[in-house]
Amino acid sequence: MAIILNIETSTEVCSVSLAENGKTLAQKESTEGLNHSKLLTVFIEDLFSENKFDINKIDAVAVSKGPGSYTGLRIGVSVAKGLCYGLGKPLIGIGSIEAMGNYVVENVGEFYKAKDGEELLFCPMIDARRMEVYTALFDETGKAVSNVTAEIIDENAFADHLNTKKILFFGNGAEKCREKLTHENVLFNGPEKTTARFMQNLAEIKYNKKEFEDVAYFEPFYLKDFVATIPKNKVLK
Repeated sequence: MAIILNIETSTEVCSVSLAENGKTLAQKESTEGLNHSKLLTVFIEDLFSENKFDINKIDAVAVSKGPGSYTGLRIGVSVAKGLCYGLGKPLIGIGSIEAMGNYVVENVGEFYKAKDGEELLFCPMIDARRMEVYTALFDETGKAVSNVTAEIIDENAFADHLNTKKILFFGNGAEKCREKLTHENVLFNGPEKTTARFMQNLAEIKYNKKEFEDVAYFEPFYLKDFVATIPKNKVLK
C-alpha cells in the first residue's frame, strides 16, 4: 500500500498522476505534443497544490523508462531522479510497452468481447517513425510472449502468432499498421495514447516487492540510438 507519483513522458503525451494503492487520486496531462520540458514540472506542482497534498508524503516516484521518444524519456527520468534525490524517496522504473499492455489485459472487456475458449494476444505499439514501432506481445495473464523490440511492420509481421490466435493491436503506432496487417485474426482497438494511469498498477506491485532503481545510475531504455536531424534551412552550403 503506497502513494506514488507517476510520470509518463515516453510519447507525445505529458502525463502525471497521483495514485494510492494503484488507484488514481488525481491526474494532469497534455496530449498536444512534445512540450514536456515546459509542462512536466508545472503539472507536478499543480497536481499537489490543486489537491492540497504534501509532496513529502508520497512513498515513491514511478517513471516511464521507455522505449519511446528520446527527448521525452530524458526529461521524465531527469525530473523523477531529481525528485527522488530531493525527497529521499525510492525510484520505480516502468516500461512504457508493459504499462500499456498490462492496462489492456486487466481491462480487456472495455475493448474486446472474447468468445468462450477464444485465445487472444495483446500488442501495444509505440510509433518509432516510418513503418517501425516499439512493441511486444502479451498473453491473457499479462505475461510477455515476446521481448520489447523495434519492429518494421510489413504484411508478414506476427504471421506465426496470427495463424493460431487473434491479436489486439493498440497504441499510437497501431493506426499506421492497418494497411499492412490484414490477417483475419487482426483486431484494432484499445487506447491510442500513453498515460500515467497505465503505470499505476505495475508501480504498486513493484513498490510492494521493493523493486527500486538505483537513482544515481538509472537511465531510460532507449532501445535505439538517438539520431539527430538537421533542418534543411540550417544546413551550411
